[in-house]
Order: sequence, then structure tokens, then C-alpha cells
Amino acid sequence: MFILTAKVQRKKILGWCCGGAVLLCALLLGAGCLGLGPAAAVMGEAKVDGGDDAARIAYLESFGWTVNPDPVSIEELLIPKEFDETYTEYLTLQEQQGFDLKRYRGKRVKRYCYEITNYPSGETGVQAGLLVHQGTIIGGDVLSSRLDGFIHGLNMPK
Repeated sequence: MFILTAKVQRKKILGWCCGGAVLLCALLLGAGCLGLGPAAAVMGEAKVDGGDDAARIAYLESFGWTVNPDPVSIEELLIPKEFDETYTEYLTLQEQQGFDLKRYRGKRVKRYCYEITNYPSGETGVQAGLLVHQGTIIGGDVLSSRLDGFIHGLNMPK
């Protein structure tokens, strides 16, 4: 039988533990910044379910909208890798709502458009569009396709 004894200073043990904790935090934070783990939610990136019509309609209803349950259109779009001036304006609209489309450069997304039936001005033909990537809502807008139409965020105008 062998007995091994060692004299260890408490300060060294404490230093190693603190160093390990700092390293672990740095690794988790790095994974979150890259979108590799649950730390992404801690970084303020909330995921909004948009995997089916019921979830998308519920999301629109949370803004006060009433929509026809069947989408007017479903389109597959490619978010460009480079944004021109027109797209920059749309990015600003999305950023004001807390969406970051820059993360999806070069990715294919689906755009689901629903007819709004309770637009405050009584105007008809107004649509709510939601951008969905892998079942998550990543952007949205409300627009009128009329010649003198408009586009704004998902919040109901006052």
C-alpha cells in the first residue's frame, strides 16, 4: 500500500478554480455568439415559433391583427449576401422590430403573407408578411400593394 501526501496551498486551488470558471464562461459565450448553443437565447436572440399556420397566426394576433387563416401567398426567397440601398431600408425596418436579417445572408427563407381583415383605416388588401427560416420567424412587415401603398412594422398603427 502506498500513501501519497501533498501540501497544496488554498490560494493555488482557488486560483485554478477561478481560472477554470472564467475559461468555461468564455467558451459558452463564444458558442452563443456563433449561435452554437443555448447561450444564444441569453444573448438576447429570442426564437419565435413560425413552424405552422397556427403559430404564425397566433404571432400576428399578438400584435392585434385579425387575418384570414389561409395564406394569400407562400414564397421562397434568397436573402442576398450583399445588401443594396433598397434592402438596407428594409433591414432598418426589421432592426427596429428586433430582427437581424444580416445573420441570414445567403440563406433561403419562406415568406408567408396573410390578408389582414381589421386594418384600422378600413382599407382592404393589406397583408402581413412573415419571413421564416427553419421554423423560426426572423422578420415581418405589414404592407399595402396598392399604387399609393405603404409598408410598416408589425405593430398596429395608432
